[in-house]
Amino acid sequence: MTEAEFRELLARCQAGELPTAEAWNQIQAALSPTFVTDSALVDLNRLQRCGYPEVVYGPGKTPEAVAGVFQAQHAAGQCSLATRVTPEQADIVRQVFPLAVYNPLARTITLSSPASTTREAVGKVVVVTAGTSDRPVAEEALETARWMGCDVELMIDVGVAGPHRLLQHRHRFDDAHAIVVVAGMEGALPSVVAGWVAVPIIAVPTSVGYGASFQGVAALLSMLNSCAANVAVVNIDAGFKAGFLAGLIANNASTKRR
Repeated sequence: MTEAEFRELLARCQAGELPTAEAWNQIQAALSPTFVTDSALVDLNRLQRCGYPEVVYGPGKTPEAVAGVFQAQHAAGQCSLATRVTPEQADIVRQVFPLAVYNPLARTITLSSPASTTREAVGKVVVVTAGTSDRPVAEEALETARWMGCDVELMIDVGVAGPHRLLQHRHRFDDAHAIVVVAGMEGALPSVVAGWVAVPIIAVPTSVGYGASFQGVAALLSMLNSCAANVAVVNIDAGFKAGFLAGLIANNASTKRR
């Protein structure tokens, strides 16, 4: 409910045109709009509460269920993002919405709203991978930050085994508001990047590595013990969470600067 709609509702109550109980029901509905599909209760109020619409987590949902959420959000004028989607889920969504964008490496599918397609990018997020094997997680972070309206840039394969590679690209961090660093193995790269910049680092441990990496636990513990003060850590392979946090930071920082 917009401010103008709320004022009109109050005016109708004062004029005796609308019973108080009915006005209260309309306000309650506006505060917590929920669209019911066959398999989900779509939280259409999340955009107003949290700045961005509800994101669909693909695993466990039928292709039709994912498409149903997209339809509810599109009807409400909202953009959509689904993560960890299968090709089958993506195919059904694109049958309904041919303009939806599927990234098979990131396992994401996005759909813009009419408003978001004309909005300028806000804030910049740089996503960095230690190795090529980390790229799927990095792509998930990249697509998430892009969906949030950020200007995004991907830097791949600059791990600590070849330290000169990072220094060659250090200038690309200059205008970043937040940096996502994705690494498996021993997870050392976030600390190295953090030592060169004055912005938040969102570290993402991946399950890439040999036996003693314990499917990412070694990288997770290494990142949690980083001595760099500007490093925060998300869960193993949590590209979406890293991209979302970086997007929030970038949007807020860019808005304050303007």
